[in-house]
Amino acid sequence: MKSGQKLESLNLSEKAHALRNESLYREAASNYLNAILIDRNNPESYFWLGICCKNLKQYQKAINYFEKATTLKDDYFDAFFEMGICYQIEGKNCGAIKSFVQAIQINPDSPEVILQLGITHELCEEYDLALMIYQKLIENSPEFIKAYEQKSSLLMKMNQYKDALVILNKLLKISPDYYSTFAGIGICFEKLGKISQAKRYYRKFLTYQPLSEQNKFISYRLEKLRKISKFDNKILKCI
Repeated sequence: MKSGQKLESLNLSEKAHALRNESLYREAASNYLNAILIDRNNPESYFWLGICCKNLKQYQKAINYFEKATTLKDDYFDAFFEMGICYQIEGKNCGAIKSFVQAIQINPDSPEVILQLGITHELCEEYDLALMIYQKLIENSPEFIKAYEQKSSLLMKMNQYKDALVILNKLLKISPDYYSTFAGIGICFEKLGKISQAKRYYRKFLTYQPLSEQNKFISYRLEKLRKISKFDNKILKCI
């Protein structure tokens, strides 16, 4: 079950799976609580109890347990990282930034935690700082696809479609089979008024990603562009 998705919105199979997972996490949480009663100084028990709470969407409880784990073990990278994610979900971006920075100090070579730091700055609308972090990630980890995705997405949010196209084309070169890039390129071309190029990339995306969650959105945009093209052709014939 996706974050924020309500149980009643799921079909019977998805609902059964979600309830089974919830039952397992509650059982695991009970076991870790018992372990803590036996040994209150084991950071691993607090960490895994935090993971259970996170998966049960009890984010503030998870933060408390991750914090306890880092108190007992001040170089606990995974606990700082997961605590940052929970702070981020709760909209407590200052706490998230602090947690991610502490994780980076422990392991400066983890691209995922650096990415999450950039995303948190983006959530704070500190776009220049976020772009700088994404660019640094691209330079230091050129195979890390998520950095290209996040930077191009932010550039599009800022209406900088030409710059976003540059990043998406770089992503296409390093990962030609990452077909969702076609959707982003199509949107950039559409926003730049290059309709034929936009339609070509939308068709490419739909060819390679027929079951994607983006399918309806891109299909709608493609159909919209087709109607615009037909309308323009009718006008040209009347001139």
